[in-house]
Amino acid sequence: MVEKIKKEWFSQPGTNILAGIVVALALIPEAIAFSIIAGVDPMVGLYASFLIAVIISFAGGRPAMISAATGAIALLVTPLVSEYGVDYLLAATILMGVIQIALGLFKVGRLMKFIPNSVMIGFVNALAIMIFMAQIEHIFGVSLDTYVYLIITLLIVYLFPRFLKKVPAPLIALVVLTSAYLIFGSDVKTVGDLGEIERSLPSFFLPDVPFTLETLKIILPFSLSMAVVGLVESLLTARIVDNATDTFSSKNRESRGQGIANFITGFFGGMGGCAMIGQSVINVKSGATTRLSTFTAGVFLMFLIIVLGNWVVQIPMPILAGIMVMVSVGTFDWGSFKYLQKAPRTDAFVMLITVIIVLFTSNLALGVIVGVIFSALFFATKISKVEVHLETEDNLNKYRIEGQIFFASIDSMMNQIDLNIYDKNVELDFSKAHLWDDSAVDAIDTIVRKLEEKNNKVYVKQLNADSRKIVKELSELNEQHLTS
Repeated sequence: MVEKIKKEWFSQPGTNILAGIVVALALIPEAIAFSIIAGVDPMVGLYASFLIAVIISFAGGRPAMISAATGAIALLVTPLVSEYGVDYLLAATILMGVIQIALGLFKVGRLMKFIPNSVMIGFVNALAIMIFMAQIEHIFGVSLDTYVYLIITLLIVYLFPRFLKKVPAPLIALVVLTSAYLIFGSDVKTVGDLGEIERSLPSFFLPDVPFTLETLKIILPFSLSMAVVGLVESLLTARIVDNATDTFSSKNRESRGQGIANFITGFFGGMGGCAMIGQSVINVKSGATTRLSTFTAGVFLMFLIIVLGNWVVQIPMPILAGIMVMVSVGTFDWGSFKYLQKAPRTDAFVMLITVIIVLFTSNLALGVIVGVIFSALFFATKISKVEVHLETEDNLNKYRIEGQIFFASIDSMMNQIDLNIYDKNVELDFSKAHLWDDSAVDAIDTIVRKLEEKNNKVYVKQLNADSRKIVKELSELNEQHLTS
């Protein structure tokens, strides 16, 4: 246990602290922007980012992953805030946490294995595009100085890691260019232009909503949506960080941790949140591997607001936009173009439809769910092809059936068997087939019944152990029909 704590918290502390500082700086404009999207005060997003990052560093299942207020959640709650107000948002966030904790206890993390690679690629690419698109308003149509700051930021972030690896390049860009702005001044937008920052810590309070069934009816649909979207984004981000760091994380613990973080955040005036792939990538690219980086990001965020608030609001936005542009470039799977050419058409379609759904709806969970559904349909179609070979000897018709027999393939099987024969011995050989469900059993019962109505003797042969078990449990066939 002690060794695990040392590994998850105190391995390379200097590198992880520096990475967390970089992430904290990148969190401020994001949290403010998401607050504006949701229609709430900027401090609602900032408090959420601080609290969720700190809590998840202890309760989460994926070290070095960053969780905070996110755009995906902000988009979901906009109607709730506009119609009912901030207190209902906080109540919905608390309920969101309860739902996520319950899903974690039911081990929802196991569902990750059902998300195919094509959906993962689509999710990552859609997120990279969304990160880039979110920076456009901070780059174009502002001023010439904005382009200068952006280009210099891109050069620093791209070139400096080749010469100096101990200090994160985004941190160098932030310190150098913000100092240049403070000394020389420039015609650029700053963090302070996004919204006013109050220099105060969050405090505990109960949302001012009636504790009635009517309130539950209002907030439950939003809480469910936030819980599902938050977990989908968090678990997929955890899987991406797993791959980037060649390590394993507990998805069920992460689910519970997300719930605990959101539950507590709602009592301290913060909106709901989840894992952030952009900031997580910044963290990992900066060398972070432990929970200390996530904890530092949350704590340093509040330090920036309370102690250095007057300086933070003067950070030029093109610097932060440039850092996020590089994150989007690094996040996008550039091998996707080759993947589209070489992968099966169905997989390529699933990848594209996932990207399209996410971009058009700004709903990551919906894109993933649609992608998984299409992938499942294509898979079911692919394995529903059954081949039936007929061999005839004197008075014997022997059908050798090959394939997976389940609800989607029974029509294919039955269409290849002649049910209009009379006075024959009929063998149904399943040595190269597998029966999966009650629909398969019912199909065999139907074939046997229709053939026996025409005075045929029918034998079901060579069922494997699992198929024989399901037939014995669900079928109307007797031992005379079943032969080895």
